[in-house]
Amino acid sequence: MSHHLETASRETIREAQGERLRETVADAYEKVPLYRERLDEAGIVPEDIAHIDDIPDLPMTTKEDFRDEYPDGLFAVEWDDVTRIHASSGTTGTPKIVSYTQEDLDIWREVMARSLVAAGVTATDVVQNSYGYGLFTGGLGVHAGVEEIGACVIPMGGGNTVRQISMLEDLDSDVLTCTPSYSLYLAERMADRGVDPESLDLSTVIIGAEPFTDAMREEIEAALDVTAIDIYGLSEIIGPGVSIECAAAQEGLHIWEDHFYPEVVDPESGEPLPEGEEGELVLTTLTKQALPVLRYRTGDMTSLTYEECDCGRTTVRMDNVTGRTDDLLIVRGANVYPSQIEEVMVEMAEVAPHYRIDLRREDELDRLEITAERHESHDGPVADLAERIETKLYETLSVSPDSVEVVDPGGIERTEVGKVKRVYDHR
Repeated sequence: MSHHLETASRETIREAQGERLRETVADAYEKVPLYRERLDEAGIVPEDIAHIDDIPDLPMTTKEDFRDEYPDGLFAVEWDDVTRIHASSGTTGTPKIVSYTQEDLDIWREVMARSLVAAGVTATDVVQNSYGYGLFTGGLGVHAGVEEIGACVIPMGGGNTVRQISMLEDLDSDVLTCTPSYSLYLAERMADRGVDPESLDLSTVIIGAEPFTDAMREEIEAALDVTAIDIYGLSEIIGPGVSIECAAAQEGLHIWEDHFYPEVVDPESGEPLPEGEEGELVLTTLTKQALPVLRYRTGDMTSLTYEECDCGRTTVRMDNVTGRTDDLLIVRGANVYPSQIEEVMVEMAEVAPHYRIDLRREDELDRLEITAERHESHDGPVADLAERIETKLYETLSVSPDSVEVVDPGGIERTEVGKVKRVYDHR
């Protein structure tokens, strides 16, 4: 399943990228009116793009473009050639519709298979796939990759937690794929039912679809007695399988850059940043037929490294996504990422890794209210705990929360499926 470009020299990789970029730009120009218009406005003809280094000359694509061109304005093929549709729920209203030709699906299958192999999954493993099936790309994306490497897939989908647990027990699942928040939810429910994670065959959880901190990863690894591997992807580019950590090093996520070209840019100016500097991840598809995407602003904050990994792969690696450019909360002029708040919560043993952030505006001033859940092992006074949380948050955030409330275990509403809503902005 390994591909020769996973270990190729930088020169070989760049050559392949340049060739594929030329084809992608020509294709987009010819078949997608929006790109033809944008390139014309920029005074660029496809022939101007000769090398991968020319990529910063190209216009960027945003979430708004997907909304404005809804449903099929960004498609580069006729409907007759579309084999599958997925959609990503936009943060507001209109979903982002994405399309695939059969060849696109084959490539997706291949990059997902590569990802699973990098994560240490083998043909003899049983993989319990608890990403949502349907329009969400997670379920079917992972499913195809598992089949491609010849492993056994259990197409669980999200939710149905009691059955998830009995499947883990009865079918000896080796690998679980789900969101970080769901893996913690599952661990809680297992504890309620007296299921000891050490008695299970489960050894790896592949977590993705929401940002998480290293502290939360450690919490998952301890709670389920597993190695937690971070996978990254997004519907607009293909789905899961854009990049993944290798089990060998767990030092950043390998981007399959023969298919997806990454840049990191300054979120304000859009200017490319040097290796190692944190900024917004921008991705260009190099092999997509139905939906070629030029320089898509993902909104995800990360950095890139080109050093060869201990596992022997030479592909560029991205750091774990630390936050989003768009869930950046500005509270009384200070920048606050929910992931910073999460880090504080997870580091404190007396607090469960569940929290809620409420933002309100009173008399033109922002109020930051935090609700935390005490850990079931903590039985000291909650007022003292709230005070300690408040102090720690102030040290981390440089802005003091206006109120910290500590509730009993289970006091914060859980969601069974998919992504947990942690931030409520009432402003």
